[in-house]
Amino acid sequence: MSQNFDNIPETALAWHRAGRGAALATVVETWGSAPRPVGSQLAIAGDTEIAGSVSGGCVEGAVIIEAMDALEDGKPRMMEFGVSDDQAFAVGLACGGKIRVMIEPVGTVMPEDMLAELVAARADRIPVAYVVNPDTQSRRLTKQGDYPDRFRSDKSGFEGDEFVAIHNPPLKMVVVGAVHITQPLLVMARLAGYDPVLVDPRAAFGSKARFPNEEIIDDWPDEALKAQGLDARTAVITLSHDPKIDDPALTVALQSDAFYIGSLGSTRTHAKRVERLTAAGFNDAEIARIHAPVGLDIGSKSPAEIALSIMAQITETLRKSG
Repeated sequence: MSQNFDNIPETALAWHRAGRGAALATVVETWGSAPRPVGSQLAIAGDTEIAGSVSGGCVEGAVIIEAMDALEDGKPRMMEFGVSDDQAFAVGLACGGKIRVMIEPVGTVMPEDMLAELVAARADRIPVAYVVNPDTQSRRLTKQGDYPDRFRSDKSGFEGDEFVAIHNPPLKMVVVGAVHITQPLLVMARLAGYDPVLVDPRAAFGSKARFPNEEIIDDWPDEALKAQGLDARTAVITLSHDPKIDDPALTVALQSDAFYIGSLGSTRTHAKRVERLTAAGFNDAEIARIHAPVGLDIGSKSPAEIALSIMAQITETLRKSG
């Protein structure tokens, strides 16, 4: 599983099935400078082992105590905490705020089969929302068509009387071409929460010496991208500037649900690329999905600045499209 993908629901399910008991605590509302965003979760086992966080340490102790009581009586809890300025400063914030935390024992309040279905969807990279009405205690899972804006912005929160917890698959980035720009781009991608993969069939380029901490696939791009299973949480960037490498990757990307496709090259280079892709059978609308020249026009010169412009354009596409 991705290093950026929290496994709190998975942990709670495993603890419950192991007979240890488990409760899930979820931040459902925040005011002011709250330590953790809405949707953040903490799993609490019956023996008080925990995973995750709802406050960066400010109120975890009180949540654990309430979770133990909830496991005892099988009832949900809704708690509100004020985080003082002193507590906030201790976890790196300038000032305090308030948070509401919902606690759900697994197996009594949160049905085991519903949690298992949620975990399965996450494993299959299927976007899913867990929807709870705290007043009526009704619960359901739903797909992203019901809350497109929340899925796009990765934003859990209340819709009327219902709390909508967004569970998106981890963001993934496939970069084709082990060039100078690729080095800072992969670093920035990880900082932004992506799992980056580098594809380059040229061993001299995609070497561990040049990319010591990266996942490198030395297969041909079309085969490599097919194996990656490009979906709506995937960005594809071709940077080799060699049509023999970039074009096969673009052919696969254009037939996928990848939310972002970008390709390095000047306007003239892209015009020739358009001709080749048109000859290959792609129409204007399909080819228009390609961001080229790649990146926002911010006057970038160095490889790091170009990588920054690419990362900014990817972010803009992810958050503002639709």
